[in-house]
Amino acid sequence: MHLSTKSFLQALNLNVGRCKTYSKRAPYLAVARRILNKPHILWIPKCLGNVCNNSGSIKTRRFFSFKVCSLNKCHAKILIMLTYFSVKYIDVTERIKRRLEAIHDKYTSSLHSQQIRFGDCVYFEENGCIFRSKAGDDGRAEVLLSTEDLSFHDALVQRIRISPNQRYMATGIKSTISEESTCIVVKLDDLPVVERIIPNVFSFEWATSDTLFYTSQKNLQCHDVFLSCFGIGKHTELVYTEKDPRFFVDIYCTKDKRFLTINSNSKTTSEVWLVDCHHPFNSPILVQQRIKGVIYHVEHRNNEFYILTTYGEPMEYKLMKTPVSSCGIENWQSVYTVKEKTKLVDLEMFSDHCVMFLKYCSHLYLNVISLASHSVQSIKLPAWACAFESEPHPEYTTSTCYFRLTSPIQPPIRFAYSLVENNLVEQAEQEVPITMNCCTVRLEAKSKDETLVPITVFHKTNSIELHRKPLLVHVYGAYGIDLNMSFRAEKLMLIEDGWILAYCHVRGGGELGLGWHKDGCMMSKHKGLHDLEACITLLHELGFSQPKYTALTSLSAGGVLAGALCNTAPELLRAMVLQAPFLDVLNTMLDTSLPLTIEEQEEWGNPLANEKCVEYIKSYCPYHNIKPQHYPSILITAYENDERIPLVGLLNYIIRLRKAVMDHAGNTNKKVPHVPAIMFDVQPGGSHCAPSCEDSLYEVCPFILHFHN
Repeated sequence: MHLSTKSFLQALNLNVGRCKTYSKRAPYLAVARRILNKPHILWIPKCLGNVCNNSGSIKTRRFFSFKVCSLNKCHAKILIMLTYFSVKYIDVTERIKRRLEAIHDKYTSSLHSQQIRFGDCVYFEENGCIFRSKAGDDGRAEVLLSTEDLSFHDALVQRIRISPNQRYMATGIKSTISEESTCIVVKLDDLPVVERIIPNVFSFEWATSDTLFYTSQKNLQCHDVFLSCFGIGKHTELVYTEKDPRFFVDIYCTKDKRFLTINSNSKTTSEVWLVDCHHPFNSPILVQQRIKGVIYHVEHRNNEFYILTTYGEPMEYKLMKTPVSSCGIENWQSVYTVKEKTKLVDLEMFSDHCVMFLKYCSHLYLNVISLASHSVQSIKLPAWACAFESEPHPEYTTSTCYFRLTSPIQPPIRFAYSLVENNLVEQAEQEVPITMNCCTVRLEAKSKDETLVPITVFHKTNSIELHRKPLLVHVYGAYGIDLNMSFRAEKLMLIEDGWILAYCHVRGGGELGLGWHKDGCMMSKHKGLHDLEACITLLHELGFSQPKYTALTSLSAGGVLAGALCNTAPELLRAMVLQAPFLDVLNTMLDTSLPLTIEEQEEWGNPLANEKCVEYIKSYCPYHNIKPQHYPSILITAYENDERIPLVGLLNYIIRLRKAVMDHAGNTNKKVPHVPAIMFDVQPGGSHCAPSCEDSLYEVCPFILHFHN
């Protein structure tokens, strides 16, 4: 994924939210394998029959000492290192592992490598190394950088930027076990040499051949922009500081390389400052002073600014333009407006065209805008496609737009669209006829207020008796972010095993445009919960599984709706798996010492200033609504030093939930069929929802182990 308009769109949510991810693979845990092979903290009040007795107390076979991680003694008492699992479950896990590895190797081995064409050179990343080769010089490539050689073990290469004269390369390296990111500047002489290592860098761009601008990140916040000169008179200076804690700053270079933009974004408001790449040491110039509720992003072409913005009616994105000499909002002229209830996924600027990647009524489209005539060509993409994967850094003057289409069970397929000939061509790199063996069903559930909520369902083509098949439901519903609909090897394996996958596109997410998000945030969070309940109910009514075979999964801020549903309608589910979930909304939003609380008031509200907001958050907050009743089995994973989702809050949730489960089991007069498993896995490191590739093979293990138990 290139960091252009998509970066801007995601900066409004990912960069400042509790949902930030660095990997498309968001796994859970392979319970048996990890207990035997990787030390971690696991609390299992009730799990498998041969581990726990019927009352839910623990019958452990072996204990090990562990570090308490600054938790109080009450919490420490419930953390147990458990190393017992029966041969049966180890066997199941190993079989799953082998199958997933085979699928992963077959379909995803080379799909996500970054590749940049710059002049007659191609730069690409592979296995933590960055290479350079001459175009057409097959098989010969020089190593420019090795993360292992620099002691960045298990690091991800996130961003590569080449200076205009190709003398320097800047590379963003992200640890897989923390949120720390580092910029490494390499001088590309005959023998590449590391010129400088800059810690805690979020984004960076070259303004000239030896002048690098970068943002510094601290406590999950980005407020400062620096300039570093690597030529004559080497020095570093501060060029911009954002003083409002609600705003997050990143930088981006326009596609024609004429301007560098300093983008300061909150959830609802933007402000952009410009650096002239011809005069990088001049003070940045303001495009338009921030106006509450107006978001905008700036591109440049032929002495005009093209501005993607929410300014004006209707409440969707619009493409506007204005002369460089008079860039204030009063001079913005409309070029194109995105249709209502349409999701703008990405935008690419070329020298003569603008390509918008859109989602409307669950289908994907390209809208190609001629920047000379302002005419629009709309291309509907294949019905099976659920997500775009745009290729990084397309050349500004090219006449072809390349991108990939994918779905949760379809590996990415490359397409080329000719901007001149208006021709779309599939460029299959391997045989991937997955969609022929799977049905994609698009439904709409009627929510409590009569709003129709989209659902995307996948199941094996020849499946019979779908009401007896296990169902895995996905939900998110926050920050205007869509559910991740990209290919996952785990999902394909579940389909092959007869599972049904359902993706509920509830309000609070972004699948139906800006209004869809606004209708599910702040004092409207209940709408997302009603949407989720309506979706699962409709699936069961239509014969897609039944409650005793239904599991729900989500991560981070998606835990709010998932956890709330467990409190209000636990009878709809058998199991739930949450990764680094946000479960204590009220206490978090009351604590301004946490790094994201002030930034996120535009999503959840400000209970510090509004008593009605306190009561509203309390009415849906998963932690505050736990009560004695029969809950589904729940597995929660967490990361030891996660700054976005503090571990103590999750421990408090687990304690309260376990007490409610046991109170219900002890007080009910009816025979309880089974006491649900309440499992808590704490993994090392501080990264949020960004585990290793090996771990990604095990997302499905908890579900399979549970439903086969």
